[in-house]
Amino acid sequence: MHQPLATAYVPGAHPDADTAVFLHGLGGWTHNWAALIERLRSSVHCLALDLPGFGRSAPPPDGLVTVGRQAAAVARHLVRTGHRRVHLVGNSLGGLTALHLAAHRPELVATLTLVSPVLPALPPPQALRISLLGLPGAARLYARLLSTRGPDRELDDLYRLIYADPSRVNAEQRATEVRERLRRAELPYNRKMLVEGVRAVVRAHLRLPGEPSPWHQARRVTAPTLLVFGREDRLVPFRTAARSYAAFRDARLLTLPGVGHVAMQEHPDAVAAAFRALLPEARRTPGG
Repeated sequence: MHQPLATAYVPGAHPDADTAVFLHGLGGWTHNWAALIERLRSSVHCLALDLPGFGRSAPPPDGLVTVGRQAAAVARHLVRTGHRRVHLVGNSLGGLTALHLAAHRPELVATLTLVSPVLPALPPPQALRISLLGLPGAARLYARLLSTRGPDRELDDLYRLIYADPSRVNAEQRATEVRERLRRAELPYNRKMLVEGVRAVVRAHLRLPGEPSPWHQARRVTAPTLLVFGREDRLVPFRTAARSYAAFRDARLLTLPGVGHVAMQEHPDAVAAAFRALLPEARRTPGG
């Protein structure tokens, strides 16, 4: 029996509007999309999902996280709730999940938007250090390290990693995320899921058995695709932008100066404008 996913749903201004589905990155949750959803709710119905093991979604029964499994969980949710041909949006690890879904279940995806997807490339130093969490025993060491820090310091470290300018985080957003981290700290599987998420990214980069190359999947995607990259991203090298643009059949590329890993939070107006420009493109694809 598959467990349902936790969701945040914001209806659009028009009952017959299309639906956009949002997938967060490693350790993220539905609230990561709040700023972008606020700007898109006039155009589409907005459905943000917590991937298995993250946010308020229960972990997989066996505790194993892979990109393919995450994509399958999203596909089951869309089919079960009657969603077809959605505008799929993913950030970071959620971008890999969205890519996998668009490549393997094209009938479910009208357009694809990837914000700083962690496609295989030589990682920058910050990303390389995070990948070490996937080593045996690293989870226990990480848990001990975090036990000496409060949620405020943990958030400061995170903001410095994912934002080009952490001062863009307002007090309300910070308070919301502190409460969420305090809630997660009580969950027995919280640290394990973070480590499993790192391992899922590493597997995608190493092309281990059972994990098809994301670059190969990109060539299979037929949906109109928007790629968004921040020029100051510390986790995804900016040079990946050009290779990504060349890999997809029907791609548009938005690069943002002064923006890091979470463009939908750092510069939601620009991302929203590019997303709205993509919507009419869905009508010229098969089934649109």
